[in-house]
Amino acid sequence: MAYVSDQQAWGQDDYWATPEETLRLGQGDCEDFAIAKYFALLKLGVAVERLRLTYVKALGRNSAHMVLAYYPSPNAQPLILDNLNSQILPAAARRDLLPVYAFNGQGIYLAKAPTQKLRHPTTLLARWDELSARLQDSNLQPLL
Repeated sequence: MAYVSDQQAWGQDDYWATPEETLRLGQGDCEDFAIAKYFALLKLGVAVERLRLTYVKALGRNSAHMVLAYYPSPNAQPLILDNLNSQILPAAARRDLLPVYAFNGQGIYLAKAPTQKLRHPTTLLARWDELSARLQDSNLQPLL
């Protein structure tokens, strides 16, 4: 899978592709890769509670970035799955990333309180809503 910007792939500034769209195109950006990993792991039976799509600031690039965080247990330090670094490392070892917030199909979490769900539902994430709508007729919908 090749990295390309949303502008190159979709002609838009920000587009969250479904896993099928990403695979069919053979390329995507960080959100597309993180989303594809999220749904692949859900499909393999990993509990949604263990996965969070996480917005971070990539310090070396001084830009927004998305990774997938895997929590081995509810209060454990997450492991980071990232297209910028092929090694799966604990979050503490990723000093190049500054977490901002995370979300999954169950809620939104702030970086400062990762075990505490915000009261606001994920519907506040417009791109997540758009992605969910495109998945509505696919076999991934029940995993949202």
